[in-house]
Amino acid sequence: MPRTSRLSVLLPLLFVLATAEAQLGGSTVFRVLDIPSSARISSLGGSPVAVYDNDLNLGLFNPALLNASMAKQVSLSYLPYVDGINIGYAAYAHHLDSSKITLSGSMQYVDYGTFTRRDETGLDQGEFKAGEYVVQVGAGRAIDSVFSMGVNLKFITSNLDAYNASGWAADIGGVYVKKALGLTVAATLRNIGVVSSSYTSTKEKLPFQAQLAATYKFRHAPFRLGLSVDNLQQWDLTYDDPNQQVQIDPTTGEAILKKVTTVDKAMLHVVPNVEVLFGPNFMLRFGYNYRRRQELAVDVKPGLSGVSMGIGLKVSRLIVSYSYAQFNPAGASNTFTLALRFADLKRKVEG
Repeated sequence: MPRTSRLSVLLPLLFVLATAEAQLGGSTVFRVLDIPSSARISSLGGSPVAVYDNDLNLGLFNPALLNASMAKQVSLSYLPYVDGINIGYAAYAHHLDSSKITLSGSMQYVDYGTFTRRDETGLDQGEFKAGEYVVQVGAGRAIDSVFSMGVNLKFITSNLDAYNASGWAADIGGVYVKKALGLTVAATLRNIGVVSSSYTSTKEKLPFQAQLAATYKFRHAPFRLGLSVDNLQQWDLTYDDPNQQVQIDPTTGEAILKKVTTVDKAMLHVVPNVEVLFGPNFMLRFGYNYRRRQELAVDVKPGLSGVSMGIGLKVSRLIVSYSYAQFNPAGASNTFTLALRFADLKRKVEG
């Protein structure tokens, strides 16, 4: 395919729907789609990253990252989330040699726990459960030596006691990899779709997001620097915080309006991260989510809000990852991910 044609396919991923209506916070449903259930992604700031290697979990968020090195890999993640919520997923990848397409399948669940049902007088009427599920299939293929494309299809369902809601969504991804430069650039349009059935009669929207990410691997140093840019579809992510204290001008007695600069607005989109590579079997990971810190930190004690970190460890054929992400002093998440390639086990037995 000519280079101009390849660019005409990839570049729209960066700009399509850039003027779409805001779909953040409480204006969208099925926010489970935005929870980074991969320990690696969580430790790098919670935003999909641009790394083209054998980690199946990255391909679940950007299908263009799916490749042959993920073949016959199983991945399991568990996330004990805030306030007793439990999240987990299982995934598998398979490569088709004939078509050079890598397929993936995954299922994610969210268990919100058990609740007490009460009538209008407060009388106990027993218990009920609530949860959400995401079933996803994906496919990715290299177009040539530097460009790859991929698509994910998802079915999302939510249940609250006897009530149900569901939706359909798709992700479209593109990746540019230049190994000689140590550069990888990835673009993703996530959660393009519709709500097919809802709890209410209100027309609801999925959490659509346009994302761009890039990483640079130093040739002679054990570092991979990354930068993710979220929510390209909406420039201004600021909002009026009702809990923020209003400062009063001592001279005029009027409220001092906080000025939001262009730099402030830009920082709400970016998530810098770094991986420290101590060989192929051990790495440290760090990320900083500025928007998370601004929205969730407690003013009097911000602590490590927005900071995330983790490790990756390869033990024989098993890859173990762990991440810690701080939301605020009252909430944090720990994510555990295990990955195993059956192809590696087969080679070990045959050898």
